[in-house]
Amino acid sequence: MDVGRLNLEWASELIGTLVDAGVTGWVISPGSRSTPLALACGQFEGLKIAVLPDERSAAFFALGMARSSGEPAGVIATSGSAPANWFPAVIEASRDLLPLVLVSADRPVELQDCGANQTIDQNRLFGAHVRGFIQLPHADPAPSMFRRVRFDAARAADLSRWPHPGPVHVNVPFREPLVPECAAFSNRVTARSVSEPAVAGRPRVAPVSEATARISSALDGRPGLIICGRGRFGTRFHDRVSALGDRLNCPVLADPLSGLRFGSHRSKRVVSHYDTFLRAAGFVRERGPAWVLRFGGTPVSRTLERYLRDVGDAMQILVSPSGDWPDPALGMVHVVHADPAETCAALLEAAPSPGPGEWQKMFLEAEHRERKRLDDGRELPLEAQVIRTVLSRSPGGTRVFCGNSTVIRDVDSFSGTAPHPLKLTGNRGASGIDGNVSTVMGMSAASAGPVVGLVGDLALYHDMNGLLAARDLDVTLVVFNNGGGAIFSYLSQANLPAFERFWLTPTGLDPRRIAALYGITHCRVEDAKGFGEAFSGSISGPGASMIEVLIDRVDSVRRHRDFWSGTGG
Repeated sequence: MDVGRLNLEWASELIGTLVDAGVTGWVISPGSRSTPLALACGQFEGLKIAVLPDERSAAFFALGMARSSGEPAGVIATSGSAPANWFPAVIEASRDLLPLVLVSADRPVELQDCGANQTIDQNRLFGAHVRGFIQLPHADPAPSMFRRVRFDAARAADLSRWPHPGPVHVNVPFREPLVPECAAFSNRVTARSVSEPAVAGRPRVAPVSEATARISSALDGRPGLIICGRGRFGTRFHDRVSALGDRLNCPVLADPLSGLRFGSHRSKRVVSHYDTFLRAAGFVRERGPAWVLRFGGTPVSRTLERYLRDVGDAMQILVSPSGDWPDPALGMVHVVHADPAETCAALLEAAPSPGPGEWQKMFLEAEHRERKRLDDGRELPLEAQVIRTVLSRSPGGTRVFCGNSTVIRDVDSFSGTAPHPLKLTGNRGASGIDGNVSTVMGMSAASAGPVVGLVGDLALYHDMNGLLAARDLDVTLVVFNNGGGAIFSYLSQANLPAFERFWLTPTGLDPRRIAALYGITHCRVEDAKGFGEAFSGSISGPGASMIEVLIDRVDSVRRHRDFWSGTGG
């Protein structure tokens, strides 16, 4: 028997079924034991395949593909410690409900627990952070075993999407030889024995009538808030939640990753500057809602999170289609597991009475005041000016990745709203700064339009290897270089004698040299005018470029605090 050929047919059945199920983006890290899987990917036309030698970067690249497309992306690695490098991306995908299919090659059972090279226990390697673990048997020519491979592959793709989207791990042992005996084996799949792919249908869950009636009664004629956190909602939800805000006469507080700040949906009640005006103690004391209706993940704003903890007896209602409870304030009294757009439609049909006009007027007036201060722009931090330039000059449809730490918080505070469609995203599942660059590159690989990444200098340092893929992409990476972990300047650690040594940790690395190492165009700017010129050139041209924005950390902290202290209630 040609074991190498059997391995290839086995891998082709697995990969082919996953492709049939919609897993058409793949990231491969080279290795020996994973040879049949890589060869199998090469046999299928129309796949988007990236080859990245760093498994950690590869997994975040795949995560970026899934984030951009909404469909599962596949990752392949060899045996041993290689798949362990996926772990940070697996955690992010799990926490942010992103579909990934992780396919690890493994050594056969006879090489386990005997000191064989590159052999570890890969069984359930990722524990509770995956939606499922599937251990395939060794390649077996029996038709019944090939049917089993197809069944498990289709199930893996389905588990990554529903009922709780996230990563799925498939572990595949291979015996040697790993390459078919005939060096001229066909580049087309000949062994696959299925012509009709398995199709898994997924429901759009509407709220039950009793839940709708209870919620409608709680909202009826009372002052309240709709809060939209991050999520892949789509235009149906955007239109319906805007209409629901109109119906209830209430403000809609939109997180930057909710999709509601930018787009053509009706947005006259969408509020984006709450992170600033909710800092005013007077506003918070005098303006408590009777109810809070929440959609999506936990909002970025810590100010809003504190406000939700302090709203007292307000009835808090969470709409969560996937079964999770994103509620750090522990204030939910009613959780509805239903599609957000269907829930809005049901509440519109129930037609609760609008709340008092004075209630929503206070929020909209506060929003207007903050918008005027931002439009003035004279004392804004440079980061705010850069972010507003990116959002105003990016073409419609641009995907903007917002890095963690200070970047996403500045986007939250300073982005505002606009009618042109932009798609803001970020890795807010675990909110780490690892893998940000690779995620941006994966998004670019899976997107037809422009992609902009906003990251800090430490995020660049953590994921420099992600730049390896940039040379083949049209992407603009904006790096805020503030000399390390500047976010700690706003926390109590800033007062400690060892602040710079243990928390600020400036790397001393030069982003210009980093860009040169990876063959990427670099530009360094120190003010808003210089950034505007550099960005306009980058976003309109082909290829990958890095714009480094030099930030005076002390001046930045002062300007942030001055802006926040100037808020009114």
